[in-house]
Amino acid sequence: MRRIVSRLAAVLALATLAGFGPAQALDTPARAALVLDLSSGAVLLEKNADQPLPPASMSKLMTLNMVFEAIADGRLSLEDRFPVSETAWRMGGSKMFVHVGDRIRVEDLLYGVTVQSGNDACIVLAEGLAGTEAAFAARMNARAPEIGLTNSHFENATGWPGDNHVMSVRDLARLASRIVTEFPQFHPYFSVREFTWEGITQANRNPLLGLDIGADGMKTGHTEAAGYGLVATLNRDGRRVVVVLSGLSSMSERRIEAEKLANWAYREFRTGALYRAGEAVAEAEVWIGAAPRVGLAPASDLVVTVPVADADRIRARVRYDGPVRAPIAKGQHIADLIVETPGVGAVSYPLLATADVAAGGVVERLTAAARLLLARLMAPEAS
Repeated sequence: MRRIVSRLAAVLALATLAGFGPAQALDTPARAALVLDLSSGAVLLEKNADQPLPPASMSKLMTLNMVFEAIADGRLSLEDRFPVSETAWRMGGSKMFVHVGDRIRVEDLLYGVTVQSGNDACIVLAEGLAGTEAAFAARMNARAPEIGLTNSHFENATGWPGDNHVMSVRDLARLASRIVTEFPQFHPYFSVREFTWEGITQANRNPLLGLDIGADGMKTGHTEAAGYGLVATLNRDGRRVVVVLSGLSSMSERRIEAEKLANWAYREFRTGALYRAGEAVAEAEVWIGAAPRVGLAPASDLVVTVPVADADRIRARVRYDGPVRAPIAKGQHIADLIVETPGVGAVSYPLLATADVAAGGVVERLTAAARLLLARLMAPEAS
């Protein structure tokens, strides 16, 4: 039998997070956009979020992800040096200004990509890891679905225009989230304001870094086909938000839209812990067990994002197939907490058993049999 248990306490807990004033749905002139509250995983706004589009230099995040993975795996270190080929030196577009024959530290190349958006630096890294840029792109395409990028395909390491070099803004948000959470030691590279190489100082192209709004990354992009785009990460008081925009008409419009969406996300939504890890949310009925019920709790802190005006419309319920047959092991996934938020949608969180429940003995089996017989006797006859 499917059991659904209403949780008024959950609704009340959510209500305490709310402020006042309605959260207004926003439109944006961007061709595609997505705003993600990374603290809870809630998508606050999306527009054409799964449409594969030219990403321009924003796809350099995938190049960087491949490098970060190699460092984390011990295959590469920041002090390793890669040689500069003529191919890298001749590459057009934004440049770190490397020279043929130089052997450049990986860490300097990372600054050349994150701060200066150097196409030449990307090719040096790609050739150093895979031999050729084409081989590196093949590795990127093999890795993409493994990390949840479902609408992306790469032809190069730089974001240079290609007929089939595309990413969706949802994939870009997933990639940004992955870098923040899996490689936090490298995230500060994205907020460095300027970097000097060979006597040439270039400023970070991210327009949000100097606005004092919590921005700390991550990557801009522009080509004629892609328009102006941005993947922005922000952190205010421990609450992290990711804003992705694609297809804007100018640098000015990109800055204005990104700042507008970031401020809207922090102003119109609140994020907080609904339940703590291990805290019992409800109980599930046990079938023929040493105990009649077992507690249900989330494995980790259950963090939710709430529109400030709609807390009284939040609904939360526990759902499970029950009664649950014993034996039950502590930590076993036996239920889900479904939180439905206006403007955000329904999100499911797994609930685990808080204790072991052994199979019942003779008394418990006789009791269960008697309850089942009584239920059948009380059931109305079929017409």
